[in-house]
Amino acid sequence: MLVQKFKKQFFLELSKLYPETEIQSFFNILIQHKLNLSRVDLALQSSLEFNNSDLDFFQKALKELKNQIPIQYITGETEFYGLHFNVNSNVLIPRPETEELVDWILKDHQNSPSIKILDIGTGSGCIAISLAKILPNAEVFALDISAEAIKTAKSNAVINNVTVNFTEANILTLSDLSNKFDVIVSNPPYVRELEKEQMQPNVLANEPHLALFVENDNPLLFYNKIADLAKSSLKKNGHLYFEINQYLGAETVELLKLKDFKNIQLKKDIFEVDRIIKASLI
Repeated sequence: MLVQKFKKQFFLELSKLYPETEIQSFFNILIQHKLNLSRVDLALQSSLEFNNSDLDFFQKALKELKNQIPIQYITGETEFYGLHFNVNSNVLIPRPETEELVDWILKDHQNSPSIKILDIGTGSGCIAISLAKILPNAEVFALDISAEAIKTAKSNAVINNVTVNFTEANILTLSDLSNKFDVIVSNPPYVRELEKEQMQPNVLANEPHLALFVENDNPLLFYNKIADLAKSSLKKNGHLYFEINQYLGAETVELLKLKDFKNIQLKKDIFEVDRIIKASLI
């Protein structure tokens, strides 16, 4: 089948589910991923045909998109902070707002002669690996409750040629972190059950709920536990960074104040909602 003929079918079958610009983006991503062709390359090869294997891949991808499976899970890859990451249904797809969290840490510590960092709830490893890649003097540790997430994160560390010390652990049951850190960072589960209806169906149906949701009556469960551990595990003048629920900025700030953290800063993300917090121990 001609690629251009399949493209018409692709757009037609997805037209009731997605905007045209998103369909075009999906098609470009798939063409680049499978055929290593850019949009311009494809335009210059109007008579290009799929072989049987490639056609099978694109037909399967079309079916999965119709079932609202995220494009990143279809290709098994995504980009975060300019780096390549493998992703699958065991890990969350990294978000642009999390890049802002990484950026804040990098700006604060880019001139540190040496620094020890812990990423709690690492998932794909995007935060830990980005920091390890860009801060050559950093010693980076990361933990996650999911063995499959740790497996994915380890593979991403290899892909990006960095060393990260990964540990499988449940943060809620740890009594201490067995080390001292200059920076502790976490993007823990923070979406309340009551907020599910605000989420896109493809996220609800495909991304790991363990990494997303908390109970309505205890939404700061992870922040409370991590802050307690950080009090005993941060070095003097150490910093704690969180990605947070946009509706619970004031509550998260208050929690940190009650635990005697200082210099608490709450920042809005690119979507102009409360999203990241920094606090320090003096």
